[in-house]
Amino acid sequence: MALWSHLGEVRKNMDKKRLEYYKKKLLNRRDELVRTITRTEEEGRQADDDPTVDLADKAANSYTKEFLFGQTNTDRAILNMIDEALKRIRKEEYGTCANCQEEMQQKRLEAVPWAKHCITCQEKKEQGLL
Repeated sequence: MALWSHLGEVRKNMDKKRLEYYKKKLLNRRDELVRTITRTEEEGRQADDDPTVDLADKAANSYTKEFLFGQTNTDRAILNMIDEALKRIRKEEYGTCANCQEEMQQKRLEAVPWAKHCITCQEKKEQGLL
């Protein structure tokens, strides 16, 4: 009986190590996104400050600002998903699908550490079935 409880402790420690790995990965990605968003916003402001007279240059600057704005929105959305994943780690709900409650595959979490759903439920969600 003592052997089984010992194995349970080893398994918990492995889970903690894995959780710590994903937490570190999420925090690194979060820092990277914050830097990118800040840099993108600064580039957008600089495009505003450019005293161009030429109409084509103004159009190009406008396009650049729209592109940067879209990029920033995508980065902000991922940033929000990362923050949600970090909350799930604190609540000890990380790595479990929010829909079916099944444990997510490591491959899924490795590719998208902020994933909220397993692959099957994510596909259903994208098809509007969830």
